[in-house]
Order: sequence, then structure tokens, then C-alpha cells
Amino acid sequence: MALQQGDQAPDFEVNDQDGNPVKLSDYKGKKVVLYFYPRDNTPGCTAEACNLRDNYSEFQKQGYEIFGVSTDSEKSHQKFIEKQNLPFRLLADTEKQIHEKYGTWIEKSMYGKKYMGTARHTFVIDEDGKISNIIEKVKTKDHTAQIL
Repeated sequence: MALQQGDQAPDFEVNDQDGNPVKLSDYKGKKVVLYFYPRDNTPGCTAEACNLRDNYSEFQKQGYEIFGVSTDSEKSHQKFIEKQNLPFRLLADTEKQIHEKYGTWIEKSMYGKKYMGTARHTFVIDEDGKISNIIEKVKTKDHTAQIL
């Protein structure tokens, strides 16, 4: 069953780009933006990350912690952060454990070929660890406005 607004956000623990474990339950009392994206350094994902980067101080002012999640490796995330000067952490969900819990590892199709990949969804989680918003139609260049 798909997650819905008001549901408790599933807890997880995976490493960030530097190999440091990130556990969602450690952020209780904070608001969290958990955004899932397909690939580091691709045009849409870069536009989305840069939009969040450019508005990062506004997120901080409003008490948000931002985490990007993809199936890329820690090393790939490090390069993406360096290249785009990203101020937030990227989570290396190489085993797809967060994807499975959040229902973002889905069948996609391109040019008639079916394959498994990441759904570009964003989950906004409140201070109590509940999902306050799910954005499924992400506008990569204007994602901040959708969240705030």
C-alpha cells in the first residue's frame, strides 16, 4: 500500500556521501524534506538539486533539513555535491532500502522499453515524523515553491 499524507514516515538508516550513517528517527523534532531523484549529474536532477540549493537558506529559516536520495554510490554523490556546490546531504540508497519503504522504486518505460527506476517524488515530513505532504509531480526548476 502506498504511503499517504498523515502516515508515519518509515524510519531508515543509510550512509550519506561521506559514509556517515543517517537515521530518519534522529531528526524527530525537525521538519525533513526527503526528495528522491533518479541520477546524479543528469539535467533534471541537477536542475532540481540546484533549485533546492539556491533556496537552502529559506529552508533553514523554516527549520527544514533536506536529504536527496538516489541509488547512486557515495563517490558519485561526492562528485555531484562538489560540482554543484550542494549544501545538503545526499543519501546513497544503493540497496534500495529507502526506495522500497517509500514506494519510489517503480517500473518505468522509455522508448517502449520497461525498466525499474526511481520515481521522482518528494516527501515532506513534520516534526512528529508524519508525512505532511507528498509531491509526485515534481517541477525540477521550481521545486522549492512546491514544498514551501
